[in-house]
Amino acid sequence: MTPQSKSDQSRLFHDIGVIDFVIVEMNEYLDTHPTDKDAIEYLSHYVRMKNQAMREYAAKYGPLRISDADSCNEGEWKWATQPWPWEGGC
Repeated sequence: MTPQSKSDQSRLFHDIGVIDFVIVEMNEYLDTHPTDKDAIEYLSHYVRMKNQAMREYAAKYGPLRISDADSCNEGEWKWATQPWPWEGGC
């Protein structure tokens, strides 16, 4: 893996974490404001962003969750063999 692709992988992984943070915070907000239509749309937007980012990550570097395993194009099952992010995979 080239240094550029390693930095692209780290950037995408970081972006997924940021998006996930927004989703968690919006979930908590909606627990107390369940009829806030703007917040619901905002959450939906970030859920779509996360799903797209997860598919992109899986296609390029391997899935982060089992539900994204079908996004891999390499014809190889890397779920169990790739280094996990906490093992230096990013």
